Amino acid sequence: MKVPTDHPNPLVRSLLSPWAPTAASFRAWALASVAANAGITVSGAAVRVTGSGLGCPTWPRCTPDSFVPVPHPEVAMANMLVEFGNRLVTFLVLAVGVACVLSALRLAPRRRSLLGLALLQPLGVLAQALWGGLVVRSMLNPFTVAVHFLISIALVAACWMLYQRTREGDGPIRRVVHRDIRRLGHVLIAAVSVLLLAGVVVTGTGPHSGDVLASRFDLDIESVVRLHADIAYLVVGLSFALAFALHVTDAPRTARRAALALLGIELLQGVIGYVQYFLAVPAFLVGLHVLGATLVWIFALRAVTALRVRGPVEEAPAPSPTEVAAVR
Repeated sequence: MKVPTDHPNPLVRSLLSPWAPTAASFRAWALASVAANAGITVSGAAVRVTGSGLGCPTWPRCTPDSFVPVPHPEVAMANMLVEFGNRLVTFLVLAVGVACVLSALRLAPRRRSLLGLALLQPLGVLAQALWGGLVVRSMLNPFTVAVHFLISIALVAACWMLYQRTREGDGPIRRVVHRDIRRLGHVLIAAVSVLLLAGVVVTGTGPHSGDVLASRFDLDIESVVRLHADIAYLVVGLSFALAFALHVTDAPRTARRAALALLGIELLQGVIGYVQYFLAVPAFLVGLHVLGATLVWIFALRAVTALRVRGPVEEAPAPSPTEVAAVR
């Protein structure tokens, strides 16, 4: 019997694969969800640095009378298109999330752990869309903008865990390094989380608010930038310690390479940060810095999940005939 996924066109087969998923196709959709959610953080940064935060001054409509950009006396069309484009990216992220849910539902045998992680995606996109409406209605209040970004970061983490779980079984977690090295990885994740939080405070205090009408955090920009830099130094130090510990203990190659990749991304992000600081924070580098922050988060998750494995669920051995007789 022919199924839709037998289509001769490989692109069509890929798009239809959630209806008859394989482990490989589900894994591909999970990775696509990581990329899509990372992409929307960058498109959101583009909205901010181009001053398009209120390009669509209403929500859910773009203007009071239209869901799509139309000439408006108070808003430039270019700003409207940038903000509307970011809203369209939300539908792409939602479509990928729905594909993950459908793959989880139709995968045989079904794995409840994957279904739970997949369901977080459309629910998270819905929460993000509703919060985006609050961002617009609050005139880009820096607190609401910060939470908007952090929701995206949380979704990236959920998507990464879904991708990671598609590559392993549902058996108990087994560490592949010394327990203290794994603890170091957990401390690193916590430090990166604090770094991202400090980053949104810097963003909410500095320029590129998204619109001239947007308010700012009433903080000293020099102080919050220094705090952000200090936390970044801590994160780099922890990453170096993790890479060094994995090297001297002859840890699995996958874990060592993941830690080195994280360290490399962090160093590149540091270069971008210093360049944008000395060039008075140009818009392009701010967008690049947001991309770098998202990549640091993804690579940190990758490094930490490389410190453990999950095998298949071990089935209990069948009782011997003598045991059955004894019970009777």
